[in-house]
Amino acid sequence: MEIKWNTKVLEMINDQAKLALLDTAEAIKTDLVQSQTVPKDKGDLESDMFVDDKKLIKGVAHIMFDKPYARRVYFDPEIHIKQVQNPNAKQHWLDDYISGSKKDLPIKYFKRCYKRRIGQ
Repeated sequence: MEIKWNTKVLEMINDQAKLALLDTAEAIKTDLVQSQTVPKDKGDLESDMFVDDKKLIKGVAHIMFDKPYARRVYFDPEIHIKQVQNPNAKQHWLDDYISGSKKDLPIKYFKRCYKRRIGQ
């Protein structure tokens, strides 16, 4: 028995998966903004948020924040988070996607985006 791989189709599947990953990161970013969990005070972390696709070739997409104070706000327990502009603002705003109530959301988004990309 001889197996012949259709490399063009495999490349197309891989490329569509990468684009679906990028779509998923954008969808998570949008969900972050809509859920109003990112703190807002004087600056605006939400508008400084972007999807970094530099490692997309390796199957990695990051949601990044362009301001250096984002790390301090996320990790420093002494910072008081105000909930005036975003009523659901909290310090660890990504924890819902890592281990909280939205931990299955990235997988759900990826499945939906991938199916749309391959035409199903």
